[in-house]
Amino acid sequence: MGNVTTATEFLLLGLTSVRRLQPIFFVMFLVVYLIILAGNGAILGIVIVDPKLHSPMYFFLGNLSCLDICYSSVTLPKVLMNLLSSCKSISFLGCIAQLHFFHFLGCTEAVLLAVMAFDRFVAICNPLRYTTIMQPQLCAFLAAGAWTASFLYALMHSVMTARLSFCGSRKLNHFLCDVKPLLELACGDTLLNQWLLSVVTGSLSMGAFVLTLLSYFYIIGFLLCKNRSCRALRKALSTCASHFMVVCLFYGPVGFTYIRLASATSMSEDRMVAIIYSAVTPVLNPLIYTLRNKDVVRALKVFRRKRLSDCRHKHPQD
Repeated sequence: MGNVTTATEFLLLGLTSVRRLQPIFFVMFLVVYLIILAGNGAILGIVIVDPKLHSPMYFFLGNLSCLDICYSSVTLPKVLMNLLSSCKSISFLGCIAQLHFFHFLGCTEAVLLAVMAFDRFVAICNPLRYTTIMQPQLCAFLAAGAWTASFLYALMHSVMTARLSFCGSRKLNHFLCDVKPLLELACGDTLLNQWLLSVVTGSLSMGAFVLTLLSYFYIIGFLLCKNRSCRALRKALSTCASHFMVVCLFYGPVGFTYIRLASATSMSEDRMVAIIYSAVTPVLNPLIYTLRNKDVVRALKVFRRKRLSDCRHKHPQD
């Protein structure tokens, strides 16, 4: 065994070691990051300023947009810096902080998707009591519970990973600090860390996923039993389509990466799926919700017309 020392920094090997590809990747990820900030920022701003969108569904959608901005900001700025810099190091504390917020925000999104599915279940299956059940206090409690519980879950991973000793190489075969690549560099017994990653993370992911699916199964069953027609099924699928697409985009990569055993996946595969849930999913979420939601499209058009009108008043034609 190599000498056991206290790690002070790690070296992120990044997406590619081919220098001529790095400027291309930089432009691609910069464009993606700007789209994430603009798209999710627009939805968040509209949900806040438009009184017609002050409902539970859009309250949770605003939380999701805020989360996607933070989620991508945990990884993409560091990726962009490393693509331009020859120094790709990250401090030990910076690495643990990135790991913590990556798992914190990822778990929050899983719980939020389950809460949004429950909101749709109440709205469709119990519309007369919807406003009574989904009161602002309950919505705030559910959102705060999702963020708080996820923070504590991520704290478990960050504390347990920070306690590890590292020996030999400090090179992380990844573009971000995550539990699995850090375990590969750790000395000593990492069985507990692997168990936490596989069992606890897997259980949380599968639990939130099952609760999400149950809500949609109840919605489809309710509409079919009530109307007994194919039109009801189409209505249910149309109502839940945008949210279900986001659920599939999120849970596919998460399941691929964390629910399987650590030895069952290569680090190159992990990098690919990490790109999906740190860059692709946040950029697609606002597009999916915007294109399939008439209220959001209407609010965007009203906001755009208002901005154009303000510009004309500020710069009247001679």
